[in-house]
Amino acid sequence: MVYSQENISDNKFKRVFSSDVSEKELVWHRDKENRIVEVLNDSDWEFQMDNKLPIPLNKGVKLEIPKEVYHRVIKGSTDLEIVIEEY
Repeated sequence: MVYSQENISDNKFKRVFSSDVSEKELVWHRDKENRIVEVLNDSDWEFQMDNKLPIPLNKGVKLEIPKEVYHRVIKGSTDLEIVIEEY
């Protein structure tokens, strides 16, 4: 499994991506809902949107990901903890 998930509410959840995940599982994908993502811990993971350079996912970073836009996370050496809110 790519991540573990804990539901906070109907449209908000916490995900933890393990440092043990295979890079092959972290594929380019699109979501069906708009999302705001907040990074909860310091990490060396990165986030990349289609046709953009990767950006670091440091604690406190907030991203807005429009629905149907290709994006991916790039694996780091520690676990990555995020909160996702769909709207």
